[in-house]
Amino acid sequence: MKKYILGLFAVAVVASCVSNQERAMKSADKNLILKTANDNFAKKKWKNALALYDRLANLVAGTDDFPNVAFNTAYANYYDKNFRLAGNQFKNFAVNFPKDPRAEEAAYMAALCYYEGSMDYNLDQSTTQSAITELQEFLNNYPNSERSKNINTLIDELSYKLEFKAYENARQYFKMGEYKAANVALENVLEDFPSTKLRPQIYDYIIKSRYELATKSVYDLKDERIESALAFTRQIEKEMPNTELAKTALDIREKLEKEKKDFVVVKKQTEAKIAALTERQKKLQAQTDEKLKTEQQMKDQVEAEKKAMQIQRDSAAINTPPPAATFKIQR
Repeated sequence: MKKYILGLFAVAVVASCVSNQERAMKSADKNLILKTANDNFAKKKWKNALALYDRLANLVAGTDDFPNVAFNTAYANYYDKNFRLAGNQFKNFAVNFPKDPRAEEAAYMAALCYYEGSMDYNLDQSTTQSAITELQEFLNNYPNSERSKNINTLIDELSYKLEFKAYENARQYFKMGEYKAANVALENVLEDFPSTKLRPQIYDYIIKSRYELATKSVYDLKDERIESALAFTRQIEKEMPNTELAKTALDIREKLEKEKKDFVVVKKQTEAKIAALTERQKKLQAQTDEKLKTEQQMKDQVEAEKKAMQIQRDSAAINTPPPAATFKIQR
């Protein structure tokens, strides 16, 4: 019986809440809507509160109730995980009500909403960049605020997400065997994030990319790429001595030195072959030139003989008198 009574009471409470919400949604009474919305907010019924605050926007515009409605609406969206919308609302509050004692809190919450809305590293990072900008802006505007203490930590966290995404994108080139693209992309990560915590991993992939480029290079670029890889092994040992990466660099340098010696032999053989081929081509060209010269001389001789014969014929025609005229004798 006791359970039955408690059940009826719970049903009655729910029915009452539904009834209050429906009544407020259908009402034009600003005070009723505002009270019900605030009650829902206090009870953490975010969606119900938002539905009513949305109706109140025009009703309380220009009144003393407007700042509170705007502030609560932003928080309700935040708790309902509508971070982008909440961020914009908090930011608008801080801009529109700069003298309100909650302006600093609103500015902080705007930055926090952008932080919460940052996507995973493998997704679009425009929200992450926006979050860093908003957090930095709060830090600039409220450098002495208690809320500023954790801002740098949040910025570092978001920056690392950008670093890691760039690193992962560059690493994909290496996995696909696109070693030149991997080397360029990895160097860009270091340039864009000079303080990155991923430097050892990036160096590891750079030296491996340069090694692959050197050993699999075309003939004309091999010398240059071997020297580039060797120089980077020395840079690693200088910057990170007594590390596993330095050991890897030393191992790769030994392989590169052997590759360099082998290439010297290949280069000499290739240059000898090129020289022999060049000499043979010169001889063939000389023979061809001589043959063409002889053929041209013969053509010139034939042409000269033809001209001489033509001159003789023309001369004979000029020196030969025309035959005498013949007249008929009249009878």
